[in-house]
Amino acid sequence: MSPQRQPLIGKNLEELAGITAEMAMPRFAAAQIADWLYVKRVSDIEQMTNLSKKARAALAEKYTVGREAPLECHRSSDGTAKYIFSGVPGRNIEAVMIPDRDRATLCVSCQAGCRMNCAFCMTGRNGFDGNITAAGIINQIMSVDESENLTNIVFMGMGEPTDNLDAVMKSLEILTAPWGFAWSPKRITVSTIGNIKGLRRLLDQSKVHIAISVHTPFAEERRNIMPVENTWHLTDVMELLRQYDFSGQRRLSVEYTMWAGKNDSPKHATALARMLRGTDARVNLIRFHKIPGFDATSSPENTMTAFRDTLNSLGITATIRASRGEDIMAACGMLAGKDKQK
Repeated sequence: MSPQRQPLIGKNLEELAGITAEMAMPRFAAAQIADWLYVKRVSDIEQMTNLSKKARAALAEKYTVGREAPLECHRSSDGTAKYIFSGVPGRNIEAVMIPDRDRATLCVSCQAGCRMNCAFCMTGRNGFDGNITAAGIINQIMSVDESENLTNIVFMGMGEPTDNLDAVMKSLEILTAPWGFAWSPKRITVSTIGNIKGLRRLLDQSKVHIAISVHTPFAEERRNIMPVENTWHLTDVMELLRQYDFSGQRRLSVEYTMWAGKNDSPKHATALARMLRGTDARVNLIRFHKIPGFDATSSPENTMTAFRDTLNSLGITATIRASRGEDIMAACGMLAGKDKQK
């Protein structure tokens, strides 16, 4: 893609209208371009045949569709696929497609790396190299092999969505708007560590599902593995969430990675249930996948089952998430992004 030309994907209808106005194109041309980009999914401006040849030529001088194929694809023995995309100079990004019977879920990245520095996450342990634009986010969705058959999108790849919220919100608009992908927001989940300002904006300006990374109900323990606890306390996050209705169309889930002897005791389960009362949250218990630099092992299966059963007995719906893609470093917490120079 020429560095002089901007990508059209990732632009909303208002931005496309600004482009067409600047080029003295008819007012309805913005909707036509959006249709070519997000419905017909063309890869070249020349394919936008209901625009005049003059308009296409003028558009192509400054813009390109912006679709970029993945650099690599690795497929797991369980069917999971990890795609490597160009991210920012020095750091690529990764998107993971997870098939499950009649579902095809794509886990997308919004940053090359992450600033949150969670101790158990390989993305954060490898530092932060830059934000991904809305074009880069949408390109992941449009350029995987399974693009036409995706049923769900989760913002759970590399990066913290609330740390790049403008690009994430624009992507959500494109995914759900009638002029865009026209998806129901019920097909989209955004995961966050609990940036209260960003979380409030997500809750107020979208209807997507929310997932909160918790991993322990005790503040001091959480502070030791998630520095975010120093700024946005989990108790305050839960207080904010209690102000919203998650009993109907929108779902709230809690992500809880389990480590043997660290956060998997009956005391932890009881405290977690107490903390979640009044939120309608569901808990996803996650097996830990070993990464360099974090001294922990995953809780045994019987411990996870007992933890789940305790939560259920206390009125909190909890399930154990199936582990997928570990053999290709695509499971939870394992995404890092390859150095482009390597």
